[in-house]
Amino acid sequence: MTRLFLTLFAFLHLSPAYAELLQGRVVGVTDGDTITVLDATNNQYKVRLAGIDAPEKKQPFGQVAKRSLSDLIYNKTVLVDWTKHDRYERIVGKVWVNELDANLEQVKRGLAWHYTKYKKEQPLEDRLSYLHAQEEARESKTGLWIEPNPTPPWDWRKATR
Repeated sequence: MTRLFLTLFAFLHLSPAYAELLQGRVVGVTDGDTITVLDATNNQYKVRLAGIDAPEKKQPFGQVAKRSLSDLIYNKTVLVDWTKHDRYERIVGKVWVNELDANLEQVKRGLAWHYTKYKKEQPLEDRLSYLHAQEEARESKTGLWIEPNPTPPWDWRKATR
């Protein structure tokens, strides 16, 4: 009984968990990691995909990342599992289309990095799966990993300020 309690305590209190749900139709794709969702009451929400950072629009693969995300979720009903707003007041969360984690799919396609700066905000399972997906994409030279040394978007943003 004690072992079970400790396991449950660790799971509930040491691993971040998403707390809010937003369901709606994707009516806009800004780039490879930002979308607009329209809910049933016609309210629009900007959503930043948690745990990933896609190339900026003017970066190599920026437009490809946007097109990939658009093909995956545009005009489809999604479920956003989220816990916070970022400094731009966007909802930050995991986007589900049917039973597919769209955030993870962008990493698998080699069109986003696992954004390790915020990894502690992710459940452990997501941290591990996103990291593994990035390693697989890099090893197989998928998407942006075809380049020998692609510039992460956080470095690109810093350099263009």
